[in-house]
Amino acid sequence: MKVGLSTYSLLDAINAGEMDILDVIEWIADNGGEHMEIVPYGFTLVDNLELADQVREKAKEVGIELSNYSMPANFVQDSEEEFEAEVVRLKEHVDLLVRMGIKHMRHDVTAFTLPPEKMTIEYFENSLPQIIEGSRRIADYAAEFGITTTIENHGVAVQHSDRVQRVLHAVNRPNFKTTLDVGNFMCVDENPIVGVKKNLPYASLVHFKDFYFRPYYNDPGAGKWFKTSNGNFLRGAIVGQGDIEIREIVKLIKDSGYDGYVTLEFEGMEECREACKIGMDNLRRFWEEA
Repeated sequence: MKVGLSTYSLLDAINAGEMDILDVIEWIADNGGEHMEIVPYGFTLVDNLELADQVREKAKEVGIELSNYSMPANFVQDSEEEFEAEVVRLKEHVDLLVRMGIKHMRHDVTAFTLPPEKMTIEYFENSLPQIIEGSRRIADYAAEFGITTTIENHGVAVQHSDRVQRVLHAVNRPNFKTTLDVGNFMCVDENPIVGVKKNLPYASLVHFKDFYFRPYYNDPGAGKWFKTSNGNFLRGAIVGQGDIEIREIVKLIKDSGYDGYVTLEFEGMEECREACKIGMDNLRRFWEEA
């Protein structure tokens, strides 16, 4: 088991101009992280190959593994031409991973933000042919380079554990698995322990995040609160300090024999560097105690 950090967790500092992606790599190394997941928000690499090479070399220099690359994608398009263009776009990102020596990729399969009328099982079922075909095409292309591609429980259309499994089984490729996010099930009001237990056998990478939860009838007011698909309230928390039963989930994952990368994600209101340091320390401690 190796604890690391998603670049997304330090997005506040990146957006404020206090850090760049090279600073993030060094910060992770200085604060006990062993690997980094690249989420290209606040910077881009696919159209800046010079920076991509600098990231690769900086990570080698400080001993940080580049564990994963996560990106938005949407195979549910209105025309065949738009679908093909999206496939071509994702293949360009696979080429980037080859250049950087990264062997694991998470891509979305639908738009992340959907209107209420598309937050339905009907929309999911109607979208499946494009989701399956797009995921197969990218998995097959990535397989040529020994890269594992994954679907995360991310984005309302495929955030439920059963829907993730539906896609996994339909795509049916040995290098297509799931990036298991222990917290994201809550966005569609699924119990995280239930979601983790169901999808852990298919996981090739694990994301740890934490949330504060308030029911729909208890509006918490201002702050970084957002609504679940059923109108409940969530806000990002430091891992180990929110309402998710993180210790039990750590025990489930450890007892399963999983020994790969675990990536901390933070999206709360606390100062991001302090929150990430506390979260990584907590995660390592919980693992040792489990």
